[in-house]
Amino acid sequence: MTDYIGAHLSSAGGFFRMGKTALGIQANTFAFFCRNPRGSKAKAVDPADLEKLRQLLEENRFGPLVAHAPYIMNACSKDEGIRNLAEEMMRGDLALMEHLPGNYYNFHPGSHVGQGVETGCRLIAEMLNRVLRPEQNTVVLLETMAGKGGEIGGRFEELRAILDQVELQEKVGVCLDTCHVSDAGYDIAGDLEGVLAEFDRVIGLERLKACHINDSLNPVGARKDRHARIGEGTLGTAAIVRCILHPKLRGLPFILETPNDTPQHGEEIAMLRREMALAQGQAE
Repeated sequence: MTDYIGAHLSSAGGFFRMGKTALGIQANTFAFFCRNPRGSKAKAVDPADLEKLRQLLEENRFGPLVAHAPYIMNACSKDEGIRNLAEEMMRGDLALMEHLPGNYYNFHPGSHVGQGVETGCRLIAEMLNRVLRPEQNTVVLLETMAGKGGEIGGRFEELRAILDQVELQEKVGVCLDTCHVSDAGYDIAGDLEGVLAEFDRVIGLERLKACHINDSLNPVGARKDRHARIGEGTLGTAAIVRCILHPKLRGLPFILETPNDTPQHGEEIAMLRREMALAQGQAE
């Protein structure tokens, strides 16, 4: 089975150029922002550029891509204007993703800012029910979060509460972030089997469509969300390799969001592939 490993890349210079960059670092998947990650300005849509990228992906047998919503999106804010902006951004991003059918669009569920988890989950699901369309070719992913402050998604039960209220069930899934789940209190480094069993019990592993692979600067349960380079945090390289090679996760796109530039991400990908080969050889 093909292992899909990539990194979060800049789309500056165009989408086709981003695909060429991915090939240059030996990635066979990648993530990108559809717009300014810390603002609301959308990238101009160039259908020809997107078509060139689509052809490159097909020719080089890339796995699914994992587009990312801007960090400022908060679908469960107290402020109706902020919620409306989140909805507008997601609609625009999903329109762009129709030029790259069959991929994923990942977003942080948001912060309930004192309204409570139940209200926050309801507001997120209501937005998804207004935005999602039966004919769309993109699956929208809720990301597991570290659970800091009023952040929703630090517990698997919170993501399940959102998913249960979504009408178009086939259009939603989950992206698991290794740093986030560890910071949220799930011991993914010390008890991967237990964490996956809990995910399966609460959400269902069939809902897991992608993974962000990051080490963490924090101990389990710190609820802080501080990413580290692979092997330079509390999770360690071996734990990340176990995730990628786990039989229940094989074939998912694994995206590096570590604090590196693109060449360093290439080095991390090469290192992970070496460690994976070694682990597989030892298993045999």
